Amino acid sequence: MSASTGSGSTSQARSRLLGTATRIFYTEGIHSVGVDRIIAEAQVTRATLYRHFKGKEDLILAYLQQADQGIRGQVAAVLEQDLTAADTVRAVGRSIAESIQTPGFRGCAFLNAAAEYPDPAHPVHQAVLAHRQWFLDTATHLLAQAGCAPADTAGRHFVMLRDGAMAAGCLFDPALISETLLNGVEGLLRTSTARRLPGTADRS
Repeated sequence: MSASTGSGSTSQARSRLLGTATRIFYTEGIHSVGVDRIIAEAQVTRATLYRHFKGKEDLILAYLQQADQGIRGQVAAVLEQDLTAADTVRAVGRSIAESIQTPGFRGCAFLNAAAEYPDPAHPVHQAVLAHRQWFLDTATHLLAQAGCAPADTAGRHFVMLRDGAMAAGCLFDPALISETLLNGVEGLLRTSTARRLPGTADRS
C-alpha cells in the first residue's frame, strides 16, 4: 500500500467516525451515546477509533470544533458579499433563520452540549464558552460597524435573539420562529442606531 493510499484510508476512517458521532450526538444527545455504537455505525475497529481520538471526550471536542468551523464559515460567506454594515447583520440573521428551517434541526449544538456538561471547568463546557465568546465578539463588531450604540449591549441582545430562536426552532413552527428572529434583528438595528450620538455617520 502506498503512503498516499494509507493517508487517504486514515482520513476516510477519521471522517467516518466524526460524521457518525456528529449525527448521533446532535440528534440523540452526547451522554446517551457510547463509543461502541459509534464504532459499529462507522464500521471501524476500536483500535481505529483510538488511533484518531484519545477517547469519547476527544471525539466530542472534535464534533464541537467542526460545528464551530461551520458557523464561522457561514459568517465568513456573509462578509464576502460586501454588503452594507446593517445588511451584513441582517444576512447573518438570515443564515441563522435558514439553519433553523433545515430538515432534522435539533437546536444549537453548543447549547445542547452545555446542558449536558454544566461544569464550567470541563473541556466540553470550555469549548462551548470559547465558541460563544467568538460569536458575541463577532456580533458586537458587526453591530458597531452598523452604528449601533452601545455596541456591547446590542451584541448581547443579538446573541439572546439567536439563542431564543435556536431553542424555539425545534419546538414550534420554524418558519414562524425565523420570521420572529428576523423581526427582532430589524428592531435591534432600528432602536440601537436611534441611540447614536448626534453627528454620528450613518453607515447602515
